[in-house]
Amino acid sequence: MIGRLLIANRGEIAVRVARACRELGIEVVAVYSTADRHSAVVEMADEAVHIGPPAPRSSYLHVPNVVEAALRSGADAVHPGYGFLSEDPDFAEICEAEGLTFVGPPPQVMQQMGNKATARRLMAAAGLPLLPGVVDPVRTAEEGLAVAAEIGYPVIIKAAAGGGGRGMTVVHDPADFAEAFATTRSVARAVFRDPTVYVERYLSGARHVEVQVLCDAHGAGLYLGERDCSLQRRHQKLLEEGPAGHLSPGQRAELGELAVRGALSVGYTGAGTVEFLVDDAGRAYFMEMNARIQVEHPVTEMLTGIDLVREQLLVAGGERLRLRQEDVVVRGAVIECRINAEDPARGFAPAPGHLDVLRVPDGPWTRFDTGYRQGDDVSPHYDSLLGKLVVWAPDREQAVRRMDRALAELRVEGPGVHTTAALHRALLRDPDVRADRHDVQFLDRRLPDLVAHAAAIAASREPALPAARRGPLHLVRAGDPADPASVPHPCPEEDHTMSAPAFTQSDLMQLLTEKTGLPAASHTSDPDAHFADVGLDSLAFLSMQTELQDRFGVAMPDDNPDAYTFGQIVETVSAAQAAQPA
Repeated sequence: MIGRLLIANRGEIAVRVARACRELGIEVVAVYSTADRHSAVVEMADEAVHIGPPAPRSSYLHVPNVVEAALRSGADAVHPGYGFLSEDPDFAEICEAEGLTFVGPPPQVMQQMGNKATARRLMAAAGLPLLPGVVDPVRTAEEGLAVAAEIGYPVIIKAAAGGGGRGMTVVHDPADFAEAFATTRSVARAVFRDPTVYVERYLSGARHVEVQVLCDAHGAGLYLGERDCSLQRRHQKLLEEGPAGHLSPGQRAELGELAVRGALSVGYTGAGTVEFLVDDAGRAYFMEMNARIQVEHPVTEMLTGIDLVREQLLVAGGERLRLRQEDVVVRGAVIECRINAEDPARGFAPAPGHLDVLRVPDGPWTRFDTGYRQGDDVSPHYDSLLGKLVVWAPDREQAVRRMDRALAELRVEGPGVHTTAALHRALLRDPDVRADRHDVQFLDRRLPDLVAHAAAIAASREPALPAARRGPLHLVRAGDPADPASVPHPCPEEDHTMSAPAFTQSDLMQLLTEKTGLPAASHTSDPDAHFADVGLDSLAFLSMQTELQDRFGVAMPDDNPDAYTFGQIVETVSAAQAAQPA
Protein backbone atom coordinates (compact mmCIF):
# COMPACT_ATOMS: atom_id res chain seq x y z
CA MET A 1 0.00 0.00 0.00
CA ILE A 2 1.21 3.52 -0.77
CA GLY A 3 2.17 5.43 2.39
CA ARG A 4 3.39 8.82 1.15
CA LEU A 5 2.60 10.19 -2.30
CA LEU A 6 3.98 13.10 -4.27
CA ILE A 7 1.52 14.86 -6.57
CA ALA A 8 3.43 15.90 -9.69
CA ASN A 9 0.85 18.46 -10.77
CA ARG A 10 -1.03 21.59 -9.76
CA GLY A 11 -4.52 23.11 -9.76
CA GLU A 12 -7.76 21.19 -9.47
CA ILE A 13 -6.35 17.74 -10.24
CA ALA A 14 -3.71 18.14 -7.52
CA VAL A 15 -6.44 19.03 -5.02
CA ARG A 16 -8.53 16.10 -6.25
CA VAL A 17 -5.67 13.62 -5.71
CA ALA A 18 -4.85 15.12 -2.31
CA ARG A 19 -8.44 14.59 -1.15
CA ALA A 20 -8.39 10.94 -2.23
CA CYS A 21 -5.12 10.45 -0.37
CA ARG A 22 -6.55 12.00 2.77
CA GLU A 23 -9.47 9.56 2.71
CA LEU A 24 -7.10 6.61 2.28
CA GLY A 25 -4.71 7.75 5.01
CA ILE A 26 -1.89 8.45 2.54
CA GLU A 27 0.44 11.35 3.36
CA VAL A 28 0.60 14.06 0.70
CA VAL A 29 3.62 15.82 -0.74
CA ALA A 30 2.84 18.75 -3.03
CA VAL A 31 5.23 20.36 -5.46
CA TYR A 32 4.85 23.97 -6.48
CA SER A 33 6.33 26.63 -8.70
CA THR A 34 6.97 30.16 -7.47
CA ALA A 35 3.60 31.22 -8.92
CA ASP A 36 1.78 28.53 -6.89
CA ARG A 37 3.48 28.95 -3.54
CA HIS A 38 0.19 29.92 -1.85
CA SER A 39 -2.04 27.48 -3.74
CA ALA A 40 -4.76 25.34 -2.20
CA VAL A 41 -2.87 22.05 -2.57
CA VAL A 42 0.21 23.48 -0.87
CA GLU A 43 -1.90 24.30 2.18
CA MET A 44 -3.53 20.83 2.10
CA ALA A 45 -0.27 18.89 1.89
CA ASP A 46 1.76 17.36 4.71
CA GLU A 47 4.85 18.70 2.98
CA ALA A 48 5.36 21.04 0.02
CA VAL A 49 8.49 21.31 -2.11
CA HIS A 50 9.40 24.28 -4.29
CA ILE A 51 10.55 22.93 -7.67
CA GLY A 52 11.25 26.04 -9.73
CA PRO A 53 10.06 29.27 -11.36
CA PRO A 54 6.60 29.65 -12.98
CA ALA A 55 7.57 28.43 -16.46
CA PRO A 56 6.43 24.77 -16.68
CA ARG A 57 9.64 23.57 -18.32
CA SER A 58 11.54 24.84 -15.31
CA SER A 59 9.14 23.38 -12.73
CA TYR A 60 6.27 20.96 -13.40
CA LEU A 61 7.92 19.55 -16.54
CA HIS A 62 11.42 19.49 -15.07
CA VAL A 63 11.83 15.79 -14.34
CA PRO A 64 15.04 15.99 -12.22
CA ASN A 65 13.45 18.50 -9.83
CA VAL A 66 10.21 16.49 -9.50
CA VAL A 67 12.02 13.21 -8.86
CA GLU A 68 14.45 14.82 -6.43
CA ALA A 69 11.49 16.30 -4.54
CA ALA A 70 9.93 12.84 -4.25
CA LEU A 71 13.13 11.23 -3.00
CA ARG A 72 14.01 13.96 -0.51
CA SER A 73 10.50 14.07 0.93
CA GLY A 74 10.41 10.32 1.48
CA ALA A 75 7.56 9.70 -0.94
CA ASP A 76 7.13 6.14 -2.15
CA ALA A 77 4.79 6.96 -5.04
CA VAL A 78 4.08 9.67 -7.62
CA HIS A 79 0.70 10.62 -9.08
CA PRO A 80 1.08 12.64 -12.31
CA GLY A 81 -2.57 13.76 -12.67
CA TYR A 82 -3.30 14.77 -16.27
CA GLY A 83 -1.25 16.99 -18.56
CA PHE A 84 2.37 17.83 -17.77
CA LEU A 85 4.25 14.52 -17.22
CA SER A 86 1.21 12.24 -17.04
CA GLU A 87 1.84 10.56 -20.42
CA ASP A 88 5.63 10.77 -20.45
CA PRO A 89 6.96 7.18 -20.49
CA ASP A 90 10.48 8.39 -19.71
CA PHE A 91 9.27 10.00 -16.50
CA ALA A 92 7.39 6.83 -15.54
CA GLU A 93 10.52 4.76 -16.24
CA ILE A 94 12.72 7.07 -14.13
CA CYS A 95 10.25 6.83 -11.26
CA GLU A 96 10.35 3.05 -11.52
CA ALA A 97 14.15 3.03 -11.59
CA GLU A 98 14.27 5.20 -8.46
CA GLY A 99 11.95 2.86 -6.57
CA LEU A 100 8.93 5.17 -6.82
CA THR A 101 5.53 3.70 -7.64
CA PHE A 102 4.12 5.52 -10.66
CA VAL A 103 0.34 5.81 -10.47
CA GLY A 104 -0.44 4.84 -14.04
CA PRO A 105 0.26 2.15 -16.62
CA PRO A 106 3.71 0.61 -17.16
CA PRO A 107 6.11 2.82 -19.17
CA GLN A 108 6.09 0.50 -22.18
CA VAL A 109 2.29 0.57 -22.35
CA MET A 110 2.33 4.35 -22.08
CA GLN A 111 4.87 4.46 -24.91
CA GLN A 112 2.69 2.29 -27.13
CA MET A 113 -0.56 4.13 -26.42
CA GLY A 114 1.10 7.54 -26.73
CA ASN A 115 1.86 6.86 -30.37
CA LYS A 116 -1.43 6.91 -32.25
CA ALA A 117 -0.14 4.87 -35.17
CA THR A 118 1.19 2.14 -32.85
CA ALA A 119 -2.02 2.23 -30.80
CA ARG A 120 -4.12 1.78 -33.95
CA ARG A 121 -2.08 -1.24 -34.98
CA LEU A 122 -2.32 -2.87 -31.54
CA MET A 123 -6.04 -2.19 -31.18
CA ALA A 124 -6.70 -3.55 -34.67
CA ALA A 125 -4.90 -6.73 -33.64
CA ALA A 126 -7.18 -6.89 -30.58
CA GLY A 127 -10.24 -6.76 -32.83
CA LEU A 128 -11.28 -3.14 -32.37
CA PRO A 129 -12.76 -1.54 -35.52
CA LEU A 130 -10.78 1.22 -37.23
CA LEU A 131 -11.71 3.85 -39.78
CA PRO A 132 -10.35 3.15 -43.27
CA GLY A 133 -6.73 4.24 -43.43
CA VAL A 134 -3.30 2.95 -42.54
CA VAL A 135 -1.93 1.70 -39.25
CA ASP A 136 1.68 2.45 -40.23
CA PRO A 137 3.24 5.92 -40.49
CA VAL A 138 3.01 7.74 -43.84
CA ARG A 139 6.44 9.03 -44.77
CA THR A 140 5.88 11.11 -47.90
CA ALA A 141 3.13 13.24 -49.42
CA GLU A 142 3.05 10.93 -52.43
CA GLU A 143 2.48 7.91 -50.20
CA GLY A 144 -0.24 9.80 -48.35
CA LEU A 145 -1.95 10.81 -51.61
CA ALA A 146 -2.08 7.17 -52.64
CA VAL A 147 -3.66 6.22 -49.30
CA ALA A 148 -6.19 9.04 -49.60
CA ALA A 149 -7.11 8.05 -53.13
CA GLU A 150 -7.74 4.50 -51.98
CA ILE A 151 -9.90 5.30 -48.93
CA GLY A 152 -11.64 8.37 -50.37
CA TYR A 153 -11.94 11.99 -49.27
CA PRO A 154 -12.24 13.72 -46.89
CA VAL A 155 -9.22 12.39 -44.99
CA ILE A 156 -7.48 13.53 -41.84
CA ILE A 157 -3.72 13.69 -41.39
CA LYS A 158 -2.77 13.09 -37.75
CA ALA A 159 0.46 13.42 -35.80
CA ALA A 160 1.31 9.99 -34.42
CA ALA A 161 2.54 11.54 -31.17
CA GLY A 162 -0.24 14.15 -31.09
CA GLY A 163 -2.57 15.06 -28.32
CA GLY A 164 -4.60 17.91 -26.90
CA GLY A 165 -6.34 18.51 -30.20
CA ARG A 166 -3.14 19.57 -31.99
CA GLY A 167 -1.43 18.05 -35.00
CA MET A 168 -4.52 17.21 -37.09
CA THR A 169 -5.48 18.51 -40.54
CA VAL A 170 -8.62 17.65 -42.52
CA VAL A 171 -8.21 17.50 -46.30
CA HIS A 172 -11.19 17.60 -48.68
CA ASP A 173 -9.38 17.95 -52.01
CA PRO A 174 -6.34 16.11 -53.42
CA ALA A 175 -4.93 19.46 -54.55
CA ASP A 176 -4.57 20.50 -50.90
CA PHE A 177 -3.00 17.29 -49.62
CA ALA A 178 0.72 18.02 -50.14
CA GLU A 179 0.58 21.37 -48.32
CA ALA A 180 -1.52 19.93 -45.49
CA PHE A 181 0.88 17.01 -45.15
CA ALA A 182 3.90 19.31 -44.87
CA THR A 183 2.14 21.61 -42.39
CA THR A 184 1.02 18.76 -40.14
CA ARG A 185 4.50 17.26 -40.07
CA SER A 186 5.97 20.66 -39.17
CA VAL A 187 3.52 21.13 -36.32
CA ALA A 188 4.17 17.57 -35.11
CA ARG A 189 7.92 18.16 -35.14
CA ALA A 190 7.66 21.50 -33.32
CA VAL A 191 5.07 20.52 -30.70
CA PHE A 192 5.69 16.80 -30.15
CA ARG A 193 9.29 16.50 -31.37
CA ASP A 194 8.16 13.71 -33.67
CA PRO A 195 7.17 14.46 -37.30
CA THR A 196 5.53 11.07 -37.85
CA VAL A 197 1.99 11.23 -39.23
CA TYR A 198 -0.61 8.80 -40.53
CA VAL A 199 -3.74 9.14 -42.67
CA GLU A 200 -7.28 7.89 -42.12
CA ARG A 201 -10.74 8.59 -43.47
CA TYR A 202 -12.37 11.67 -41.91
CA LEU A 203 -15.77 10.91 -40.47
CA SER A 204 -18.13 13.86 -40.91
CA GLY A 205 -21.03 14.30 -38.49
CA ALA A 206 -19.52 11.90 -35.94
CA ARG A 207 -19.92 11.78 -32.17
CA HIS A 208 -16.93 11.48 -29.84
CA VAL A 209 -17.55 8.76 -27.24
CA GLU A 210 -14.99 7.58 -24.71
CA VAL A 211 -15.22 4.55 -22.45
CA GLN A 212 -13.75 4.65 -18.96
CA VAL A 213 -11.78 1.52 -18.11
CA LEU A 214 -10.12 0.34 -14.92
CA CYS A 215 -7.59 -2.53 -14.89
CA ASP A 216 -5.41 -4.05 -12.22
CA ALA A 217 -1.99 -5.68 -12.45
CA HIS A 218 -3.53 -9.16 -12.09
CA GLY A 219 -5.23 -9.33 -15.48
CA ALA A 220 -8.68 -8.06 -14.46
CA GLY A 221 -10.44 -5.16 -16.14
CA LEU A 222 -13.86 -3.56 -16.34
CA TYR A 223 -15.60 -0.62 -17.98
CA LEU A 224 -17.47 2.07 -16.09
CA GLY A 225 -19.83 3.43 -18.71
CA GLU A 226 -19.09 5.99 -21.37
CA ARG A 227 -18.99 9.75 -21.84
CA ASP A 228 -19.98 11.82 -24.86
CA CYS A 229 -17.42 14.56 -25.54
CA SER A 230 -18.73 15.85 -28.87
CA LEU A 231 -19.01 19.52 -27.88
CA GLN A 232 -15.53 20.62 -28.83
CA ARG A 233 -13.86 23.70 -30.22
CA ARG A 234 -11.00 22.83 -32.55
CA HIS A 235 -10.77 19.37 -30.98
CA GLN A 236 -10.67 20.85 -27.45
CA LYS A 237 -13.49 19.57 -25.25
CA LEU A 238 -15.77 22.14 -23.61
CA LEU A 239 -18.68 20.08 -22.30
CA GLU A 240 -18.88 16.37 -21.51
CA GLU A 241 -21.82 14.25 -20.49
CA GLY A 242 -22.81 10.70 -19.75
CA PRO A 243 -24.23 8.37 -20.65
CA ALA A 244 -24.19 8.74 -24.44
CA GLY A 245 -27.94 8.97 -24.96
CA HIS A 246 -27.70 8.41 -28.71
CA LEU A 247 -26.47 4.85 -28.12
CA SER A 248 -28.67 1.90 -27.21
CA PRO A 249 -27.87 -0.16 -24.09
CA GLY A 250 -26.56 -2.90 -26.36
CA GLN A 251 -24.23 -0.52 -28.18
CA ARG A 252 -22.92 0.83 -24.88
CA ALA A 253 -22.18 -2.65 -23.59
CA GLU A 254 -20.45 -3.58 -26.85
CA LEU A 255 -18.25 -0.47 -26.69
CA GLY A 256 -17.37 -1.24 -23.09
CA GLU A 257 -16.38 -4.80 -23.88
CA LEU A 258 -14.25 -3.64 -26.82
CA ALA A 259 -12.52 -1.06 -24.62
CA VAL A 260 -11.64 -3.59 -21.90
CA ARG A 261 -10.45 -6.10 -24.49
CA GLY A 262 -8.18 -3.50 -26.03
CA ALA A 263 -6.79 -2.32 -22.69
CA LEU A 264 -6.05 -5.83 -21.39
CA SER A 265 -4.45 -6.85 -24.70
CA VAL A 266 -1.59 -4.40 -24.08
CA GLY A 267 -1.25 -5.04 -20.33
CA TYR A 268 -2.86 -1.79 -19.25
CA THR A 269 -3.18 -1.06 -15.51
CA GLY A 270 -4.98 1.76 -13.72
CA ALA A 271 -7.62 4.18 -15.00
CA GLY A 272 -7.73 5.07 -18.68
CA THR A 273 -10.09 5.82 -21.51
CA VAL A 274 -10.56 4.21 -24.90
CA GLU A 275 -11.92 6.74 -27.36
CA PHE A 276 -14.18 6.12 -30.33
CA LEU A 277 -15.81 8.02 -33.15
CA VAL A 278 -19.42 6.96 -33.66
CA ASP A 279 -21.22 7.61 -36.95
CA ASP A 280 -24.90 8.46 -37.35
CA ALA A 281 -25.73 4.77 -37.75
CA GLY A 282 -24.17 3.96 -34.38
CA ARG A 283 -21.05 2.29 -35.83
CA ALA A 284 -18.00 2.91 -33.64
CA TYR A 285 -14.35 3.21 -34.68
CA PHE A 286 -11.34 3.22 -32.37
CA MET A 287 -9.59 6.58 -32.28
CA GLU A 288 -7.03 6.56 -29.45
CA MET A 289 -6.38 5.61 -25.85
CA ASN A 290 -5.56 8.05 -23.06
CA ALA A 291 -3.26 6.36 -20.56
CA ARG A 292 -4.13 8.56 -17.56
CA ILE A 293 -6.99 10.00 -15.54
CA GLN A 294 -9.11 12.31 -17.69
CA VAL A 295 -10.23 15.86 -16.98
CA GLU A 296 -13.82 14.63 -17.24
CA HIS A 297 -13.49 11.70 -14.84
CA PRO A 298 -16.07 13.26 -12.42
CA VAL A 299 -18.79 12.44 -14.98
CA THR A 300 -18.12 8.73 -14.47
CA GLU A 301 -17.74 9.10 -10.72
CA MET A 302 -21.16 10.72 -10.37
CA LEU A 303 -22.82 8.22 -12.73
CA THR A 304 -21.43 5.15 -10.96
CA GLY A 305 -20.61 6.29 -7.43
CA ILE A 306 -17.06 4.94 -7.90
CA ASP A 307 -14.10 7.10 -6.84
CA LEU A 308 -11.72 6.70 -9.77
CA VAL A 309 -8.72 8.35 -8.13
CA ARG A 310 -9.11 6.11 -5.08
CA GLU A 311 -9.22 3.06 -7.35
CA GLN A 312 -6.13 4.32 -9.19
CA LEU A 313 -4.21 4.52 -5.93
CA LEU A 314 -5.33 1.08 -4.77
CA VAL A 315 -4.40 -0.55 -8.07
CA ALA A 316 -1.02 1.21 -8.08
CA GLY A 317 -0.46 -0.18 -4.59
CA GLY A 318 -0.82 -3.70 -5.99
CA GLU A 319 -4.37 -4.46 -4.92
CA ARG A 320 -6.80 -6.45 -7.03
CA LEU A 321 -9.96 -4.84 -8.31
CA ARG A 322 -12.70 -5.46 -5.79
CA LEU A 323 -15.39 -4.57 -8.31
CA ARG A 324 -16.94 -6.91 -10.84
CA GLN A 325 -18.57 -5.76 -14.05
CA GLU A 326 -22.03 -6.48 -12.65
CA ASP A 327 -21.26 -4.16 -9.72
CA VAL A 328 -20.99 -1.17 -12.05
CA VAL A 329 -24.39 0.47 -12.44
CA VAL A 330 -24.84 3.71 -14.36
CA ARG A 331 -27.66 5.83 -12.96
CA GLY A 332 -29.14 9.08 -14.19
CA ALA A 333 -27.36 11.68 -16.33
CA VAL A 334 -24.33 13.87 -15.67
CA ILE A 335 -23.02 16.98 -17.40
CA GLU A 336 -19.61 18.59 -16.89
CA CYS A 337 -18.78 22.11 -18.09
CA ARG A 338 -15.17 23.20 -18.24
CA ILE A 339 -15.03 26.74 -16.85
CA ASN A 340 -11.96 28.22 -18.49
CA ALA A 341 -10.44 31.63 -17.83
CA GLU A 342 -10.84 32.59 -21.49
CA ASP A 343 -12.70 35.28 -23.41
CA PRO A 344 -14.86 33.69 -26.14
CA ALA A 345 -15.48 37.13 -27.67
CA ARG A 346 -11.74 37.47 -28.36
CA GLY A 347 -11.20 34.10 -29.95
CA PHE A 348 -10.92 32.34 -26.56
CA ALA A 349 -7.85 34.36 -25.62
CA PRO A 350 -6.60 33.47 -22.14
CA ALA A 351 -8.02 35.88 -19.54
CA PRO A 352 -6.05 35.37 -16.31
CA GLY A 353 -6.05 37.77 -13.38
CA HIS A 354 -6.84 38.26 -9.72
CA LEU A 355 -10.00 36.57 -8.44
CA ASP A 356 -11.70 39.34 -6.51
CA VAL A 357 -14.82 37.15 -6.40
CA LEU A 358 -15.07 33.39 -6.76
CA ARG A 359 -18.48 32.19 -5.63
CA VAL A 360 -19.06 28.59 -6.64
CA PRO A 361 -22.48 26.93 -7.08
CA ASP A 362 -24.01 24.69 -4.47
CA GLY A 363 -27.18 22.68 -4.11
CA PRO A 364 -28.34 19.13 -4.84
CA TRP A 365 -25.93 16.94 -6.80
CA THR A 366 -23.75 19.89 -7.80
CA ARG A 367 -19.96 19.66 -7.73
CA PHE A 368 -17.28 22.23 -8.57
CA ASP A 369 -13.71 20.91 -8.79
CA THR A 370 -11.14 23.70 -8.64
CA GLY A 371 -7.69 24.49 -7.31
CA TYR A 372 -8.51 28.18 -6.89
CA ARG A 373 -10.02 30.21 -4.06
CA GLN A 374 -11.29 33.75 -3.87
CA GLY A 375 -8.27 36.04 -3.67
CA ASP A 376 -6.01 33.78 -5.74
CA ASP A 377 -4.35 34.78 -9.00
CA VAL A 378 -5.06 32.82 -12.18
CA SER A 379 -1.58 32.53 -13.64
CA PRO A 380 -0.90 33.12 -17.35
CA HIS A 381 1.75 30.39 -17.26
CA TYR A 382 -0.60 27.41 -17.13
CA ASP A 383 -3.72 25.88 -18.60
CA SER A 384 -6.72 28.22 -18.49
CA LEU A 385 -8.97 25.71 -16.65
CA LEU A 386 -10.47 27.51 -13.68
CA GLY A 387 -12.68 24.65 -12.57
CA LYS A 388 -15.09 21.91 -13.60
CA LEU A 389 -18.77 22.32 -12.87
CA VAL A 390 -20.51 18.94 -12.69
CA VAL A 391 -24.15 18.08 -12.02
CA TRP A 392 -26.14 14.86 -11.72
CA ALA A 393 -29.89 14.42 -12.26
CA PRO A 394 -32.26 11.50 -12.85
CA ASP A 395 -32.40 12.25 -16.59
CA ARG A 396 -30.71 14.43 -19.18
CA GLU A 397 -33.42 17.08 -19.33
CA GLN A 398 -33.19 17.65 -15.57
CA ALA A 399 -29.38 17.64 -15.76
CA VAL A 400 -29.50 20.39 -18.42
CA ARG A 401 -31.73 22.49 -16.18
CA ARG A 402 -29.63 21.86 -13.09
CA MET A 403 -26.48 22.83 -14.97
CA ASP A 404 -28.09 26.05 -16.20
CA ARG A 405 -29.08 26.89 -12.62
CA ALA A 406 -25.57 26.16 -11.36
CA LEU A 407 -23.95 28.24 -14.12
CA ALA A 408 -26.23 31.15 -13.21
CA GLU A 409 -25.02 30.91 -9.59
CA LEU A 410 -21.33 30.87 -10.52
CA ARG A 411 -19.65 34.23 -10.04
CA VAL A 412 -16.09 34.88 -11.18
CA GLU A 413 -14.97 38.50 -11.07
CA GLY A 414 -11.66 40.30 -11.25
CA PRO A 415 -9.79 42.77 -13.44
CA GLY A 416 -9.38 41.28 -16.90
CA VAL A 417 -10.91 37.93 -15.90
CA HIS A 418 -13.42 36.36 -18.31
CA THR A 419 -14.80 32.83 -18.35
CA THR A 420 -16.68 30.44 -20.62
CA ALA A 421 -19.67 30.16 -18.23
CA ALA A 422 -22.06 32.23 -20.37
CA LEU A 423 -21.06 30.26 -23.46
CA HIS A 424 -22.11 27.07 -21.69
CA ARG A 425 -25.50 28.62 -20.91
CA ALA A 426 -25.86 29.53 -24.58
CA LEU A 427 -24.99 25.95 -25.54
CA LEU A 428 -27.63 24.54 -23.20
CA ARG A 429 -30.23 26.75 -24.88
CA ASP A 430 -29.42 25.57 -28.39
CA PRO A 431 -32.18 23.32 -29.77
CA ASP A 432 -29.70 20.83 -31.26
CA VAL A 433 -27.86 20.47 -27.97
CA ARG A 434 -31.11 20.21 -26.01
CA ALA A 435 -32.26 17.50 -28.43
CA ASP A 436 -28.86 15.71 -28.27
CA ARG A 437 -28.37 15.87 -32.04
CA HIS A 438 -25.04 17.71 -32.25
CA ASP A 439 -21.73 16.30 -33.55
CA VAL A 440 -18.03 17.08 -33.15
CA GLN A 441 -18.14 19.86 -35.76
CA PHE A 442 -21.23 21.49 -34.23
CA LEU A 443 -19.52 24.09 -32.10
CA ASP A 444 -17.10 25.20 -34.82
CA ARG A 445 -20.04 25.61 -37.23
CA ARG A 446 -22.22 27.57 -34.82
CA LEU A 447 -19.63 29.43 -32.78
CA PRO A 448 -20.36 33.03 -33.93
CA ASP A 449 -24.05 32.76 -33.03
CA LEU A 450 -23.27 31.02 -29.74
CA VAL A 451 -20.69 33.64 -28.75
CA ALA A 452 -23.18 36.41 -29.53
CA HIS A 453 -25.86 34.71 -27.46
CA ALA A 454 -23.38 34.18 -24.63
CA ALA A 455 -22.55 37.89 -24.64
CA ALA A 456 -26.26 38.71 -24.41
CA ILE A 457 -26.70 36.29 -21.51
CA ALA A 458 -23.72 37.76 -19.65
CA ALA A 459 -24.91 41.33 -20.22
CA SER A 460 -28.53 40.78 -19.22
CA ARG A 461 -28.22 38.14 -16.48
CA GLU A 462 -30.66 36.06 -18.50
CA PRO A 463 -33.05 34.07 -16.29
CA ALA A 464 -33.02 30.30 -16.01
CA LEU A 465 -34.37 27.96 -18.63
CA PRO A 466 -38.17 27.72 -18.58
CA ALA A 467 -39.40 25.00 -16.26
CA ALA A 468 -40.63 21.71 -17.66
CA ARG A 469 -44.03 22.05 -16.03
CA ARG A 470 -46.53 24.86 -15.54
CA GLY A 471 -45.88 27.13 -12.60
CA PRO A 472 -45.21 30.76 -11.71
CA LEU A 473 -43.68 32.67 -14.62
CA HIS A 474 -40.42 34.50 -13.99
CA LEU A 475 -39.30 34.96 -17.58
CA VAL A 476 -39.64 38.76 -17.74
CA ARG A 477 -37.04 40.73 -15.83
CA ALA A 478 -38.21 43.40 -13.43
CA GLY A 479 -38.40 46.77 -15.12
CA ASP A 480 -38.61 45.41 -18.64
CA PRO A 481 -41.12 47.18 -20.93
CA ALA A 482 -44.25 45.11 -21.44
CA ASP A 483 -46.42 47.55 -23.35
CA PRO A 484 -47.53 46.97 -26.95
CA ALA A 485 -45.21 49.70 -28.17
CA SER A 486 -42.25 47.39 -27.51
CA VAL A 487 -43.53 44.76 -29.94
CA PRO A 488 -41.53 44.74 -33.20
CA HIS A 489 -43.58 45.79 -36.22
CA PRO A 490 -43.38 44.12 -39.61
CA CYS A 491 -40.97 45.59 -42.12
CA PRO A 492 -42.52 47.40 -45.09
CA GLU A 493 -41.15 44.82 -47.52
CA GLU A 494 -43.17 42.12 -45.74
CA ASP A 495 -46.48 43.89 -46.54
CA HIS A 496 -46.72 42.59 -50.08
CA THR A 497 -50.54 42.92 -50.31
CA MET A 498 -53.32 44.70 -48.51
CA SER A 499 -54.42 41.34 -47.03
CA ALA A 500 -51.03 40.53 -45.52
CA PRO A 501 -51.24 40.09 -41.76
CA ALA A 502 -49.96 42.83 -39.48
CA PHE A 503 -48.42 40.22 -37.19
CA THR A 504 -45.97 37.90 -38.95
CA GLN A 505 -44.13 34.73 -38.08
CA SER A 506 -40.96 36.81 -37.96
CA ASP A 507 -42.58 38.89 -35.20
CA LEU A 508 -43.50 35.71 -33.35
CA MET A 509 -39.91 34.47 -33.54
CA GLN A 510 -38.65 37.79 -32.20
CA LEU A 511 -41.14 37.64 -29.33
CA LEU A 512 -39.92 34.14 -28.44
CA THR A 513 -36.33 35.39 -28.46
CA GLU A 514 -37.24 38.22 -26.11
CA LYS A 515 -39.25 36.14 -23.69
CA THR A 516 -37.70 32.66 -23.78
CA GLY A 517 -34.15 33.18 -25.04
CA LEU A 518 -34.75 31.39 -28.37
CA PRO A 519 -31.51 31.86 -30.39
CA ALA A 520 -31.83 33.68 -33.69
CA ALA A 521 -30.29 30.64 -35.37
CA SER A 522 -33.34 28.63 -34.32
CA HIS A 523 -35.91 30.94 -35.89
CA THR A 524 -38.07 29.21 -38.46
CA SER A 525 -40.35 30.41 -41.23
CA ASP A 526 -42.16 27.06 -41.45
CA PRO A 527 -45.81 27.72 -40.52
CA ASP A 528 -46.33 24.03 -39.68
CA ALA A 529 -43.55 23.98 -37.05
CA HIS A 530 -44.34 23.49 -33.34
CA PHE A 531 -42.58 24.70 -30.20
CA ALA A 532 -40.75 21.39 -29.77
CA ASP A 533 -39.24 21.76 -33.26
CA VAL A 534 -37.21 24.77 -32.11
CA GLY A 535 -36.34 23.30 -28.71
CA LEU A 536 -38.92 25.18 -26.60
CA ASP A 537 -40.98 23.54 -23.88
CA SER A 538 -44.39 23.98 -22.30
CA LEU A 539 -43.48 26.87 -20.00
CA ALA A 540 -42.09 28.82 -22.94
CA PHE A 541 -45.50 28.32 -24.55
CA LEU A 542 -47.23 29.53 -21.39
CA SER A 543 -45.02 32.62 -21.35
CA MET A 544 -46.05 33.35 -24.94
CA GLN A 545 -49.71 32.78 -24.03
CA THR A 546 -49.47 35.39 -21.30
CA GLU A 547 -47.65 37.85 -23.56
CA LEU A 548 -50.20 37.54 -26.37
CA GLN A 549 -53.01 38.09 -23.89
CA ASP A 550 -51.31 41.17 -22.43
CA ARG A 551 -50.26 42.74 -25.69
CA PHE A 552 -53.04 41.84 -28.07
CA GLY A 553 -55.88 40.53 -25.95
CA VAL A 554 -55.51 37.18 -27.72
CA ALA A 555 -56.52 34.02 -25.87
CA MET A 556 -54.94 30.67 -26.78
CA PRO A 557 -57.19 28.40 -24.73
CA ASP A 558 -55.27 25.12 -24.99
CA ASP A 559 -52.24 24.93 -22.64
CA ASN A 560 -50.64 22.18 -24.72
CA PRO A 561 -47.93 23.62 -27.06
CA ASP A 562 -48.49 20.73 -29.48
CA ALA A 563 -52.03 21.99 -30.09
CA TYR A 564 -50.86 24.91 -32.22
CA THR A 565 -48.51 25.40 -35.13
CA PHE A 566 -46.68 28.71 -35.49
CA GLY A 567 -48.87 29.48 -38.50
CA GLN A 568 -52.02 29.02 -36.44
CA ILE A 569 -50.72 31.32 -33.72
CA VAL A 570 -49.91 34.02 -36.28
CA GLU A 571 -53.36 33.67 -37.87
CA THR A 572 -55.07 33.96 -34.46
CA VAL A 573 -53.18 37.14 -33.57
CA SER A 574 -53.77 38.63 -37.03
CA ALA A 575 -57.49 37.90 -36.87
CA ALA A 576 -57.72 39.56 -33.47
CA GLN A 577 -55.89 42.62 -34.78
CA ALA A 578 -58.15 42.83 -37.83
CA ALA A 579 -61.24 42.69 -35.60
CA GLN A 580 -60.09 45.66 -33.56
CA PRO A 581 -61.46 49.08 -34.58
CA ALA A 582 -59.02 51.29 -36.46
